Amino acid sequence: MTTRTIFGIDWDHDDLTGLSFEHVAFVDLDLTEATGQGAVFSECTFRDTAFNVSEHTGSAFLNCTFAKCDLFEATFTDCKFVGSRFDGCAFTLTKVVGGDWSFTGLRGADLRKASFSGVRMREADLTGARCEGATLHRLDLSGAVLDKANLERCDLRGSDLSSVDPLTVSLKGALIEPEQAMVLAAGLGVRFA
Repeated sequence: MTTRTIFGIDWDHDDLTGLSFEHVAFVDLDLTEATGQGAVFSECTFRDTAFNVSEHTGSAFLNCTFAKCDLFEATFTDCKFVGSRFDGCAFTLTKVVGGDWSFTGLRGADLRKASFSGVRMREADLTGARCEGATLHRLDLSGAVLDKANLERCDLRGSDLSSVDPLTVSLKGALIEPEQAMVLAAGLGVRFA
């Protein structure tokens, strides 16, 4: 629940280092090419916000809601998005390295041109997510919900696929390692001699 709303702020090229907000709704915020370390946004809402080409390091977006935001070429390094939800957001060329995205809501998200590497995504909701051709390296997807997700041609090397049901997830052309193939085969009920 937000306690105040901020409209049309221009933080284009600004340094967000050390900023802290709680229960704030940001509408039509411009963060284009903004940078920063250690910023904290707790239970905030971002609506129609441009994160384009911004760079965030060690920042936290905890239990936040992102609606119709553009994350074009945004980079998030070692950031926390625990419990946050994304609705109608664009992730074109978004790069996520490290950090914790556990319990995030990414239902139906279009992640086809995004890259996630070394990210903890435990119990994330990726139901119906479109990830064709995406890079999803070394992700902790344990307990994640992936029903009807499209992982075709996706680079999944090193990721925990124990929550992937090969009967409900499209995996054609996905790049995996032999150990992951065994996990998926076990999900199909195959027994090994």
